[in-house]
Amino acid sequence: MLAAANSPGYESLTPHQIVPKLADEGRYLASESTFYRVLKAEGQAHRRGRAHNAKSRAPTTHRADGPNQVWCWDITWMPTTVKGRFFYWYMMQDIYSRKLVVNEVHENESDEHASRLLELGCLREQTAGRPLVLHSDNGSAMKGTTMRAAMDSLGVVASYSRPRVSNDNAYAEALFRTAKYCPLWPERPFDTLEQARDWVYRFVRWYNEEHRHSGLKYVTPNQRHSGEATPLLARRKVVYHAARARHPQRWSRGIRNWNLDAVVYLNPERAEPQTTEYRKAA
Repeated sequence: MLAAANSPGYESLTPHQIVPKLADEGRYLASESTFYRVLKAEGQAHRRGRAHNAKSRAPTTHRADGPNQVWCWDITWMPTTVKGRFFYWYMMQDIYSRKLVVNEVHENESDEHASRLLELGCLREQTAGRPLVLHSDNGSAMKGTTMRAAMDSLGVVASYSRPRVSNDNAYAEALFRTAKYCPLWPERPFDTLEQARDWVYRFVRWYNEEHRHSGLKYVTPNQRHSGEATPLLARRKVVYHAARARHPQRWSRGIRNWNLDAVVYLNPERAEPQTTEYRKAA
Protein backbone atom coordinates (compact mmCIF):
# COMPACT_ATOMS: atom_id res chain seq x y z
CA MET A 1 0.00 0.00 0.00
CA LEU A 2 2.78 2.43 0.85
CA ALA A 3 4.58 1.61 -2.37
CA ALA A 4 1.42 2.21 -4.37
CA ALA A 5 0.53 5.44 -2.52
CA ASN A 6 4.01 6.88 -3.12
CA SER A 7 4.55 5.64 -6.67
CA PRO A 8 4.70 8.09 -9.61
CA GLY A 9 1.23 9.35 -10.45
CA TYR A 10 -0.12 8.49 -7.01
CA GLU A 11 2.09 10.51 -4.64
CA SER A 12 -0.14 13.58 -4.75
CA LEU A 13 -3.46 11.71 -4.55
CA THR A 14 -5.66 11.07 -1.53
CA PRO A 15 -6.79 7.52 -0.66
CA HIS A 16 -10.22 8.38 -2.05
CA GLN A 17 -8.51 8.95 -5.40
CA ILE A 18 -5.95 6.15 -5.10
CA VAL A 19 -8.41 3.30 -4.57
CA PRO A 20 -10.58 4.01 -7.68
CA LYS A 21 -7.50 4.57 -9.82
CA LEU A 22 -6.04 1.22 -8.73
CA ALA A 23 -9.39 -0.42 -9.48
CA ASP A 24 -9.24 1.01 -13.02
CA GLU A 25 -5.91 -0.80 -13.37
CA GLY A 26 -7.45 -4.05 -12.16
CA ARG A 27 -5.88 -3.89 -8.70
CA TYR A 28 -7.45 -3.84 -5.24
CA LEU A 29 -5.11 -3.48 -2.26
CA ALA A 30 -7.29 -2.08 0.52
CA SER A 31 -10.16 0.26 1.31
CA GLU A 32 -9.80 4.01 1.63
CA SER A 33 -9.98 3.85 5.43
CA THR A 34 -7.17 1.27 5.52
CA PHE A 35 -5.01 3.44 3.27
CA TYR A 36 -5.62 6.39 5.62
CA ARG A 37 -4.73 4.27 8.65
CA VAL A 38 -1.47 3.01 7.12
CA LEU A 39 -0.44 6.44 5.88
CA LYS A 40 -1.12 7.90 9.32
CA ALA A 41 0.94 5.20 11.01
CA GLU A 42 3.86 6.06 8.71
CA GLY A 43 3.56 9.79 9.35
CA GLN A 44 2.18 10.51 5.88
CA ALA A 45 -1.25 11.75 6.88
CA HIS A 46 -0.38 15.33 5.92
CA ARG A 47 -1.91 17.08 2.92
CA ARG A 48 -0.55 15.36 -0.18
CA GLY A 49 0.68 17.22 -3.22
CA ARG A 50 1.98 20.78 -3.48
CA ALA A 51 -0.96 22.39 -1.68
CA HIS A 52 -0.47 23.44 1.94
CA ASN A 53 -2.97 23.83 4.69
CA ALA A 54 -4.45 27.29 4.65
CA LYS A 55 -3.21 29.49 7.47
CA SER A 56 -5.73 31.89 8.90
CA ARG A 57 -4.41 35.36 9.65
CA ALA A 58 -5.18 36.59 13.12
CA PRO A 59 -7.05 39.87 13.19
CA THR A 60 -5.14 42.98 14.18
CA THR A 61 -5.69 43.81 17.83
CA HIS A 62 -5.96 47.40 19.04
CA ARG A 63 -6.17 48.68 22.59
CA ALA A 64 -7.82 51.88 23.80
CA ASP A 65 -7.82 53.26 27.34
CA GLY A 66 -9.49 56.53 26.45
CA PRO A 67 -11.65 58.19 23.79
CA ASN A 68 -10.45 59.02 20.28
CA GLN A 69 -7.78 56.34 20.16
CA VAL A 70 -9.57 53.68 18.10
CA TRP A 71 -12.57 54.28 15.88
CA CYS A 72 -14.49 51.84 13.72
CA TRP A 73 -16.64 52.71 10.76
CA ASP A 74 -19.00 51.13 8.30
CA ILE A 75 -21.82 51.78 5.84
CA THR A 76 -25.28 50.25 6.00
CA TRP A 77 -28.23 50.30 3.62
CA MET A 78 -31.40 52.16 4.50
CA PRO A 79 -34.45 50.92 2.57
CA THR A 80 -36.53 53.31 0.48
CA THR A 81 -40.04 53.18 -0.92
CA VAL A 82 -38.54 52.54 -4.37
CA LYS A 83 -37.73 48.85 -4.87
CA GLY A 84 -34.01 48.30 -5.43
CA ARG A 85 -33.04 51.78 -4.28
CA PHE A 86 -31.25 52.44 -0.99
CA PHE A 87 -29.75 55.28 0.99
CA TYR A 88 -26.37 54.74 2.62
CA TRP A 89 -25.66 55.55 6.24
CA TYR A 90 -21.97 56.29 6.89
CA MET A 91 -21.06 55.90 10.56
CA MET A 92 -17.87 56.33 12.63
CA GLN A 93 -17.88 55.17 16.25
CA ASP A 94 -15.39 55.40 19.11
CA ILE A 95 -14.91 51.87 20.49
CA TYR A 96 -13.90 53.07 23.98
CA SER A 97 -17.03 55.14 24.62
CA ARG A 98 -19.32 53.71 21.88
CA LYS A 99 -20.06 57.31 20.94
CA LEU A 100 -21.23 57.89 17.38
CA VAL A 101 -18.61 60.43 16.47
CA VAL A 102 -19.86 61.44 13.03
CA ASN A 103 -22.62 60.27 10.68
CA GLU A 104 -23.93 61.12 7.23
CA VAL A 105 -26.45 59.67 4.77
CA HIS A 106 -25.87 59.68 1.01
CA GLU A 107 -27.46 58.24 -2.10
CA ASN A 108 -24.41 56.19 -3.04
CA GLU A 109 -21.22 54.63 -1.67
CA SER A 110 -17.95 56.38 -2.43
CA ASP A 111 -14.58 56.97 -0.83
CA GLU A 112 -15.06 60.70 -1.43
CA HIS A 113 -18.01 60.74 0.98
CA ALA A 114 -16.00 58.64 3.44
CA SER A 115 -12.95 60.92 3.32
CA ARG A 116 -15.04 64.02 3.99
CA LEU A 117 -16.74 62.23 6.88
CA LEU A 118 -13.35 61.35 8.41
CA GLU A 119 -12.14 64.93 8.07
CA LEU A 120 -15.28 66.18 9.79
CA GLY A 121 -14.94 63.66 12.60
CA CYS A 122 -11.28 64.52 13.23
CA LEU A 123 -12.14 68.22 13.24
CA ARG A 124 -15.00 67.77 15.73
CA GLU A 125 -12.97 65.60 18.09
CA GLN A 126 -9.75 67.60 17.62
CA THR A 127 -7.59 64.54 17.00
CA ALA A 128 -4.76 66.41 15.27
CA GLY A 129 -1.38 65.39 16.65
CA ARG A 130 -2.76 62.35 18.48
CA PRO A 131 -2.59 58.71 17.28
CA LEU A 132 -5.88 57.41 15.93
CA VAL A 133 -6.71 54.01 14.43
CA LEU A 134 -9.66 53.69 12.07
CA HIS A 135 -10.95 50.13 11.60
CA SER A 136 -13.26 49.00 8.82
CA ASP A 137 -14.06 46.09 6.58
CA ASN A 138 -12.63 45.71 3.08
CA GLY A 139 -15.24 47.56 1.02
CA SER A 140 -14.27 49.72 -1.93
CA ALA A 141 -15.24 52.90 -0.09
CA MET A 142 -12.97 51.88 2.79
CA LYS A 143 -9.92 51.29 0.63
CA GLY A 144 -10.43 53.90 -2.08
CA THR A 145 -7.57 56.18 -3.10
CA THR A 146 -9.28 59.33 -1.81
CA MET A 147 -9.97 57.74 1.58
CA ARG A 148 -6.39 56.51 1.90
CA ALA A 149 -5.06 59.96 1.05
CA ALA A 150 -7.31 61.56 3.65
CA MET A 151 -6.10 59.13 6.31
CA ASP A 152 -2.49 59.82 5.46
CA SER A 153 -2.97 63.59 5.63
CA LEU A 154 -4.79 63.33 8.98
CA GLY A 155 -2.29 60.90 10.51
CA VAL A 156 -4.90 58.17 10.88
CA VAL A 157 -3.73 54.54 10.92
CA ALA A 158 -5.77 52.16 8.78
CA SER A 159 -6.97 48.81 10.14
CA TYR A 160 -9.02 46.32 8.13
CA SER A 161 -11.00 43.17 8.81
CA ARG A 162 -9.77 39.87 7.46
CA PRO A 163 -11.18 38.93 4.04
CA ARG A 164 -14.48 37.04 4.20
CA VAL A 165 -14.67 37.38 8.00
CA SER A 166 -17.83 39.04 9.26
CA ASN A 167 -17.06 39.58 12.95
CA ASP A 168 -13.82 41.60 12.89
CA ASN A 169 -15.85 44.83 12.97
CA ALA A 170 -18.15 43.79 15.78
CA TYR A 171 -18.78 47.24 17.25
CA ALA A 172 -20.12 48.59 13.97
CA GLU A 173 -22.27 45.52 13.35
CA ALA A 174 -23.73 45.74 16.87
CA LEU A 175 -24.50 49.43 16.40
CA PHE A 176 -26.43 48.89 13.18
CA ARG A 177 -28.34 46.03 14.77
CA THR A 178 -29.30 48.29 17.67
CA ALA A 179 -30.49 50.95 15.21
CA LYS A 180 -32.63 48.63 13.11
CA TYR A 181 -34.25 46.83 16.04
CA CYS A 182 -34.85 49.76 18.36
CA PRO A 183 -38.33 51.35 18.73
CA LEU A 184 -37.15 54.40 16.79
CA TRP A 185 -36.77 52.46 13.53
CA PRO A 186 -39.66 53.48 11.21
CA GLU A 187 -42.34 50.97 10.26
CA ARG A 188 -42.11 51.82 6.55
CA PRO A 189 -39.13 52.60 4.28
CA PHE A 190 -37.84 56.12 3.77
CA ASP A 191 -39.39 58.29 1.07
CA THR A 192 -36.63 60.86 0.66
CA LEU A 193 -32.98 61.39 1.46
CA GLU A 194 -33.93 64.23 3.81
CA GLN A 195 -36.23 61.89 5.71
CA ALA A 196 -33.45 59.34 6.14
CA ARG A 197 -31.00 62.01 7.28
CA ASP A 198 -33.48 63.34 9.81
CA TRP A 199 -34.01 59.86 11.23
CA VAL A 200 -30.26 59.25 11.58
CA TYR A 201 -29.86 62.63 13.31
CA ARG A 202 -32.57 61.75 15.83
CA PHE A 203 -31.19 58.25 16.39
CA VAL A 204 -27.65 59.54 16.97
CA ARG A 205 -28.89 62.08 19.50
CA TRP A 206 -30.88 59.39 21.32
CA TYR A 207 -28.02 56.85 21.20
CA ASN A 208 -25.32 59.23 22.42
CA GLU A 209 -27.31 61.21 24.97
CA GLU A 210 -30.14 58.98 26.25
CA HIS A 211 -29.35 55.33 25.52
CA ARG A 212 -27.95 53.60 28.61
CA HIS A 213 -25.57 51.14 27.00
CA SER A 214 -25.45 47.60 28.39
CA GLY A 215 -21.74 47.38 27.52
CA LEU A 216 -21.03 50.55 29.52
CA LYS A 217 -22.70 49.58 32.82
CA TYR A 218 -25.75 51.49 31.62
CA VAL A 219 -24.23 54.92 31.23
CA THR A 220 -24.62 56.79 27.95
CA PRO A 221 -21.87 56.93 25.33
CA ASN A 222 -21.53 60.70 25.85
CA GLN A 223 -21.04 60.18 29.59
CA ARG A 224 -18.28 57.67 28.93
CA HIS A 225 -16.71 59.85 26.24
CA SER A 226 -16.61 62.98 28.38
CA GLY A 227 -15.44 61.28 31.59
CA GLU A 228 -18.75 61.80 33.43
CA ALA A 229 -19.24 58.04 33.77
CA THR A 230 -16.62 57.61 36.52
CA PRO A 231 -18.22 59.89 39.16
CA LEU A 232 -21.70 58.73 38.11
CA LEU A 233 -20.83 55.09 38.73
CA ALA A 234 -19.15 56.01 42.00
CA ARG A 235 -22.42 57.58 43.17
CA ARG A 236 -24.28 54.41 42.20
CA LYS A 237 -21.94 52.42 44.45
CA VAL A 238 -22.72 54.74 47.36
CA VAL A 239 -26.47 54.23 46.78
CA TYR A 240 -26.07 50.45 46.73
CA HIS A 241 -23.83 50.36 49.82
CA ALA A 242 -26.39 52.45 51.70
CA ALA A 243 -29.24 50.18 50.61
CA ARG A 244 -27.30 47.13 51.76
CA ALA A 245 -26.54 48.73 55.14
CA ARG A 246 -30.24 49.43 55.69
CA HIS A 247 -31.37 45.89 54.83
CA PRO A 248 -28.39 43.50 55.02
CA GLN A 249 -30.69 40.45 55.15
CA ARG A 250 -31.76 41.17 51.57
CA TRP A 251 -28.18 40.97 50.24
CA SER A 252 -26.74 37.46 50.12
CA ARG A 253 -23.74 38.67 48.10
CA GLY A 254 -21.85 41.87 47.49
CA ILE A 255 -23.33 44.86 45.69
CA ARG A 256 -23.68 45.02 41.95
CA ASN A 257 -20.48 45.53 39.98
CA TRP A 258 -20.50 49.10 38.69
CA ASN A 259 -16.86 49.10 37.55
CA LEU A 260 -16.30 49.93 33.90
CA ASP A 261 -13.40 48.27 32.09
CA ALA A 262 -10.53 50.73 31.92
CA VAL A 263 -9.30 49.23 28.66
CA VAL A 264 -11.27 48.27 25.54
CA TYR A 265 -9.91 45.95 22.86
CA LEU A 266 -10.79 45.57 19.22
CA ASN A 267 -10.39 41.90 18.25
CA PRO A 268 -8.46 40.88 21.40
CA GLU A 269 -7.15 37.53 20.14
CA ARG A 270 -3.46 38.32 20.44
CA ALA A 271 -1.43 38.30 23.61
CA GLU A 272 -0.97 41.63 25.37
CA PRO A 273 2.67 42.27 24.26
CA GLN A 274 1.60 42.07 20.60
CA THR A 275 -1.18 44.63 20.85
CA THR A 276 -1.02 48.14 19.51
CA GLU A 277 -1.31 50.46 22.49
CA TYR A 278 -2.28 54.11 22.58
CA ARG A 279 -1.88 56.18 25.71
CA LYS A 280 -2.20 59.86 26.43
CA ALA A 281 1.01 61.81 26.25
CA ALA A 282 2.49 62.67 29.64
